[in-house]
Amino acid sequence: MRTFIAIPLPNESQVILDQMQQSLRTCKADVRWVAIPSIHLTLKFLGEVDPEAIPKLSEQLQEESKNLRPFELSLQGLGCFPNARNPRVVWCGIEGATDSLLRLQAAVESASTKLGFAPENRSFRPHLTLGRVQGRKNLPLLADRIAADSDLACGFRADRFHIYKSTLKPQGAVYTVLNTIVLNEN
Repeated sequence: MRTFIAIPLPNESQVILDQMQQSLRTCKADVRWVAIPSIHLTLKFLGEVDPEAIPKLSEQLQEESKNLRPFELSLQGLGCFPNARNPRVVWCGIEGATDSLLRLQAAVESASTKLGFAPENRSFRPHLTLGRVQGRKNLPLLADRIAADSDLACGFRADRFHIYKSTLKPQGAVYTVLNTIVLNEN
């Protein structure tokens, strides 16, 4: 089954992301927007995983993250990958305790590579994908709106992460939580 590891977002953050997305949608650019409940902060995409491997993966993730504490992040600004002139992905940025986020991502990477998953060959760039550009229609207007809305912000607490199953459907991916790892409060 197709699997990834990510930090879920609280309802308050989803409301802000919905407002951001609604503002961007008014540009009528050719973008396939991600459903708000599906937006998450991806730590590691694993690809196809045998369902029988999930308990061992959960155990290894718990072990690798046992010394990590909850931390505060915030949604901060909008942008595009690779850039505003040639966008493929519209994203919302992540700020706050990014050093703690990087430690968590490194723990996830370590746990997964110990179990034989391929290490990530790109550096981790924390972001939330809001949409994927499908064509060139109204891209200058979209770029202007992204620049104008870049000061939106909303904080949230990262105190857990999930192993998700991703089921691809014609209307978009459906995510199911397979397991939750809670960060240690002590």
